[in-house]
Amino acid sequence: MLLLRDLAHQAPLRLATGAFVLNSGLGKRGADADAATGMHGFATTAYPFLGRMEPRKFAKLLSTAEITVGAVLLFPLVPEGLAGLTLTGFAAGLVGLYLKTPGMRLDGSLRPTEAGTVLAKDTWLLGIGLSLLADDLVRTFYRVRG
Repeated sequence: MLLLRDLAHQAPLRLATGAFVLNSGLGKRGADADAATGMHGFATTAYPFLGRMEPRKFAKLLSTAEITVGAVLLFPLVPEGLAGLTLTGFAAGLVGLYLKTPGMRLDGSLRPTEAGTVLAKDTWLLGIGLSLLADDLVRTFYRVRG
């Protein structure tokens, strides 16, 4: 049985990250046509298959995804493994956007340009998601081994 004391060390990670991602999703919820077109155009640079999607539909889907990820992190009854997997999947897409978008990184480097710093911070989300997953794996390993 998972006890509150077992999750205490995760609370700051989940609260801060969940609130940040939820707020981002809520901010995109009512995106107007120009904002939706901008988000969509930026995303299609890295992920061309998204070009088939209508911009407002994309913005709504992105908003819903962020709200869902934020809620999963904030809801304490969601197991750490599921929360970690959800955040890791979402953050991997964001890091992919950073890696695939021209002008975000210095030539031949993973270091961000000034413009890329905004996206480079998403590596923190990936690290937090992977940490939650690792926590779950270690806890499961010790439960199984006794």
